[in-house]
Amino acid sequence: MEKWEKPLSEADTGNKESTCEGTRQRCAEYFAGEAGADMIAEAAEEYVLSKKGEPIARLVSDVLAEYAMTRQHGKCTLKDYLALPDDPRVELIDGVIYDMAGPHYLHQSFVGTIYRIFENFIEDNHGPCEAFVSPLDVQLDCDDKTVVQPDVLILCDLKKLRNGHVFGAPDLVVEVLSPSTSKRDQGLKVAKYKLAGVREYWLIDPRRKRVLVYEFEKRDSAKIYGFADTVPVGIYDGACTVDFARIYDRIRFMYETI
Repeated sequence: MEKWEKPLSEADTGNKESTCEGTRQRCAEYFAGEAGADMIAEAAEEYVLSKKGEPIARLVSDVLAEYAMTRQHGKCTLKDYLALPDDPRVELIDGVIYDMAGPHYLHQSFVGTIYRIFENFIEDNHGPCEAFVSPLDVQLDCDDKTVVQPDVLILCDLKKLRNGHVFGAPDLVVEVLSPSTSKRDQGLKVAKYKLAGVREYWLIDPRRKRVLVYEFEKRDSAKIYGFADTVPVGIYDGACTVDFARIYDRIRFMYETI
């Protein structure tokens, strides 16, 4: 077993407060706040071209090319990540630690609903996979430099469950966009999930009322849906679907409170 597969014990971390402060000082150069989401600035925009009035999703290959040119090589590790307090939440990507803002109730509503749909489908069909909801640490690259917390995920290779976290790529990842993570979710994470072997990646955009679905094994761009559509789950060949019209009808009142 690799050393980073074992969570730190209290003995490993010593005094939590002093360890946390030491981590922040040591990783200061590689500790990004919300501004760090601009790391791959242009790759963050899912719509960059327009043809006949219809938006075209950015090609995954373009995002990968920009990632290759701008990839960060931070020095923070899983040990540093685990030494930080649980609140506020953070993610570790390529050795850089990113703050994650507290989720909005609209965000949480989408996350909870999508998770229940996936969980019910798996249970009803006695499937071999499992659905999980954040917070759950995912060592995406099977190393000690990247730990993400997808909003919702489906994992079919349950051997990847190790010591309370996921070690490797899930089969499907869902991220609900928020102002503090939007660019990172639409740029950096597209590249990271593709390269790690994630089969399908959903981006739910509550503000623009749309869903981008990347099926990395099938096409180079995202398929775009609106909140009036029913979205098929690609890893299940459409046997599982998410009715966003129904979801939106139920939570429409939340938009009036924002």
